[in-house]
Amino acid sequence: MTDNINVGLATSNRIRVLITGGTFDKEYDEIGGRLFFKDSHVPEMLRLGRCKLNLEIRTLMMVDSLEMTDADREIIVDQCLASPEACIVVTHGTDTMEVTARVLAERVTGKTVVLTGAMVPYKFGSSDGLFNLGSALALVQTLPQGVYVAMNGRYFPAENVRKNRETGIFEHEEAASR
Repeated sequence: MTDNINVGLATSNRIRVLITGGTFDKEYDEIGGRLFFKDSHVPEMLRLGRCKLNLEIRTLMMVDSLEMTDADREIIVDQCLASPEACIVVTHGTDTMEVTARVLAERVTGKTVVLTGAMVPYKFGSSDGLFNLGSALALVQTLPQGVYVAMNGRYFPAENVRKNRETGIFEHEEAASR
């Protein structure tokens, strides 16, 4: 799926947004009591945020990051490498976001790639997703080339990030040894 927004600007000013699923895009089945994927919420989030950026949005997959395979990560790498845009935001589940970030950092050069996600599904109404998406879009325009994770108003280089499973927040990897 491709959804162009404000395509009047030059490609060099455009940001590629790659959607992979994760908590960001989950829905809740009230009858079955389970989370599932339907359509991405990113276009709606961008409208609510009154985003005026020139974006090329592409849904690559809708998977929980715990179920993401090496083949899925290869698709993300291939899309980043093939993208004519130098700035790329990847929406991703938080459970293995740092794994994908490291794979991208090993293979993608000459671009700024920012991965982001949510701890609470957007449709729940109290999600951090809208804030994280806005932060990622701002950071991808300002950070130097490289691969980063952006969560909760902070960013981390791919080589130095981990999700703290006890606190549910992302932190610099060396913080774990303190």
